[in-house]
Amino acid sequence: MKLIIQKYGGTSVGSSSRILKVAHRVKKWYQCNYDLVIVTSAMSGETNKLLSLLNEVSTNNKKWPRELDQVLSSGEQIAAGLLATCLNEIGVPSVSYAGWQVPIKTNSAHGKARIDSIDTKKIISELNKKKVVIVTGFQGVDQLGSITTLGRGGSDTSAVALAAALKARECLIYTDVDGVYTTDPRIVQEARRLSKITFEEMLEMSSLGSKILQIRAVEFAGKYKVKTRVLSSLTEFNIPIKEESTSGTLITHEEDKKMENAVISGIAFNRDEAKITITGVPDTPGVAFKILGPIAKANIDVDMIIQNSSNDGTTDFSFTVNRTELNEAIAVLNNSVRPEINASEISSDNQICKVSVVGIGMRSHVGVASQMFEVLSNEGINIKMISTSEIKISVVINDKYMELAVRALHKAFELDQK
Repeated sequence: MKLIIQKYGGTSVGSSSRILKVAHRVKKWYQCNYDLVIVTSAMSGETNKLLSLLNEVSTNNKKWPRELDQVLSSGEQIAAGLLATCLNEIGVPSVSYAGWQVPIKTNSAHGKARIDSIDTKKIISELNKKKVVIVTGFQGVDQLGSITTLGRGGSDTSAVALAAALKARECLIYTDVDGVYTTDPRIVQEARRLSKITFEEMLEMSSLGSKILQIRAVEFAGKYKVKTRVLSSLTEFNIPIKEESTSGTLITHEEDKKMENAVISGIAFNRDEAKITITGVPDTPGVAFKILGPIAKANIDVDMIIQNSSNDGTTDFSFTVNRTELNEAIAVLNNSVRPEINASEISSDNQICKVSVVGIGMRSHVGVASQMFEVLSNEGINIKMISTSEIKISVVINDKYMELAVRALHKAFELDQK
């Protein structure tokens, strides 16, 4: 089967005219005898509109996670139905399915559901009838039959998961940008589009703040070796397929001998960070679990962690969370953790950001960390936290210095050079 998965983001289907352009692009591929499964996001701004409606009827819609998913999932269904109608109107037989109709089976973690399995029988049956199959992204169904959503950006995960389940040749992620850049071009004008990037690097970039692909989509692509390409839907829809299929950025494996031989591939950053520090924590075995266990139970993601020992038998424990979850995390610590461990103080800082350098070349090159720290020092930027892995170095700094740090690091590591 000559099967391609195409995913179109909210901007790509943001209006009826753009949906019509997507339909003509799909028709072009269909007429070249490709089997096609199309994954749609909600129209641009639709999810925020639905959230606003929820806020008008609820003071805290997170208290009703099932109903929250019920409402938010409707945006993707509208886009899928409109695209299927468009395709049928221009002579391309098409059918749309919601995630729960496929079904895409998930766990019951509403708002952050994870895909357990995908039943492909219905999709394959429609493909065998020479139809284009359109599936809503971002959503699935749990064992109780309730609609679930996969979190913001979940349509990427839906697309890559479908590509893995259907053993597609390639998964094309159409966005409003033409690929993956060395950093955000809005911050650094000299940012350069990468023709290729490894799954490992893309995974780090996504986890560190790059908004191009949802991190779970990259995890799926890496685990199941799904050939994935990020490209623009804003090009002319009648661009030749040979040209279109080699455009954008290919996310590939490290063993690809054609990979660019760069030490650093990109600079990632994330403004949505907040730091929590607990002082006077008893320096005893298991104290980290006593702190982070309740945080995990509250479904709050923790990023960077630092623990410092002292000579008086106590320690300071710091970690970062998403800024939107700061208040909830503080409440958990005050209610469940502080009384048990008898900590001295809990403080927080929501004026921070994370800046990271990423590259598989770091494995075979020394001195990257010292160069990064020297650049920041020369700019008078103080580092609050440091985290490293085999292919990345992340620092937490005051968020007012973020753009300065990104520009300085991009220039120092010569990322504007081919």
